[in-house]
Amino acid sequence: MSDWTQAGLTRLTLTDFRNYARLDLAFTGQLVAFVGDNGIGKTNILEAISFLTAGRGLRRAVISDVARIDGPGGWSVSACMLRNDLDTRIGTGLTPGEAGRRVRIDGEDARSSEALLDFMRVLWLVPAMDGLFTGPAGDRRRFLDRLTLSLDPGHGRRVADFEKALRQRNRLLDQGGSAAYLSAIETQVAELGTAVSIARNETVSLLGETVRVQAESGLPFPVAKLALEGSFETGTVGLSALDREDLYREWLEEGRGRDRAAGRTLTGPHLSDLQVRHAAKDMPASQSSTGEQKALLIGLVLAHAELTAQVSGMKPVLLLDEVAAHLDPGRRKALFDKLQGLGGQVFMTGTDKALFAGLPDRGEIFRIAQGGIAVRDPVE
Repeated sequence: MSDWTQAGLTRLTLTDFRNYARLDLAFTGQLVAFVGDNGIGKTNILEAISFLTAGRGLRRAVISDVARIDGPGGWSVSACMLRNDLDTRIGTGLTPGEAGRRVRIDGEDARSSEALLDFMRVLWLVPAMDGLFTGPAGDRRRFLDRLTLSLDPGHGRRVADFEKALRQRNRLLDQGGSAAYLSAIETQVAELGTAVSIARNETVSLLGETVRVQAESGLPFPVAKLALEGSFETGTVGLSALDREDLYREWLEEGRGRDRAAGRTLTGPHLSDLQVRHAAKDMPASQSSTGEQKALLIGLVLAHAELTAQVSGMKPVLLLDEVAAHLDPGRRKALFDKLQGLGGQVFMTGTDKALFAGLPDRGEIFRIAQGGIAVRDPVE
């Protein structure tokens, strides 16, 4: 058995998902490409796969919006996968009338989507991320949190709890809550915020080292230098976790008047920013050309896939939407070779089959046609 099937999908079934009333695909390849016209539904297939992990999928969609227009209102995505030579069936979906999506593993209900992280890690690169380096800091924090989640499955819950505690503090400040209650909430904010910051910093450190090692292999993508910057990181550098919590709690107490006037908490890791620089040019990624920014992002995602495999022991499934169209033939060939070397399964999209002319022998191509019809094309 090929090593890539350690966490490979062998079948994917969509029901009332986006434009698909029903789609059933069987996979045998490590590198899988979906080819077809713009708007035909290629990205919808990648989005369906992205729901087979924790979170809101690669579009961060409201789950009810994923349901097919004119359909019954619900939707489902299920998959068969091989993991450590064992067949596993995982699935998720929305039942009309229910508030959240349901997750099932081998026919049994799971408590949350986080349970899927025990079976598969899914990473993606989509065109919406092209403005990552020039967009708002919140986009980069979410990007970093997604990277961290694949290394540390508990990170998503900590971030959600931290943001909830911040909202509670802001509401108490606005409503004039008691000092004792504020102190209790601020203790939670300090503990959770410190844990979130430490996890993010660990990811930045590990990813930066992986990028450096990857560059030494000769991969033709620029090297990125990474740093997590913000007043919280600057003010707590070198302190132990407990000392960081104590200091953050002091900042929160001292800043109550200022934060009440502002209507929000003005100090903490919820304001930190992931800074990325083009190492060779020693310039911010935001000032690099559009092509350089895309290449930097591809290099980061490839390094993260490698790091995820090292840390989690699971070779991740990669979703690459329209990535080949931005690369010259030499870089496309290098990308395909690197993807094959990573050993995980990869799903890609493109409008032209010629973009995948350099696909290795383990590749397969599906042509997506009008009406949600998928036909396997030979790899040439």
